[in-house]
Amino acid sequence: MGTYKQVIKLDPDPLAPYAISPGWQVGDVIFFSGQAAINEQGEVVGAGDFDAQLQQVFHNIDRLLHAAGSSRDQIVKVTIYLTDMGNFPKIVQARKVYFQYPYPADTVVEVRALALPDLMVEIDVIAVA
Repeated sequence: MGTYKQVIKLDPDPLAPYAISPGWQVGDVIFFSGQAAINEQGEVVGAGDFDAQLQQVFHNIDRLLHAAGSSRDQIVKVTIYLTDMGNFPKIVQARKVYFQYPYPADTVVEVRALALPDLMVEIDVIAVA
């Protein structure tokens, strides 16, 4: 008998044009593709506005968690990609807004660019189903 695995589907799915699954549940663990400031129609939200982009990212994460039957308090690990590490203090503040103690494990890295030129932040998530 194999391990349970199932794709997490969204409708509409803004990642479909890029041939990316929004996420997978494998056993009791959920893995999400990186979530950026892209709305349900596939449009970038908040070009030039880090705070607006971060808010959209967490909206997308919540949408995926809901589709997977989970919630933000089940997130155990995030990896955060920033195009400007100058926004790191905003990430520290966001942890206090979007998460509660005990906080998820976290990695933050600066990257030269993300998939679309106007994107400033992307977060991928591992959570418990």
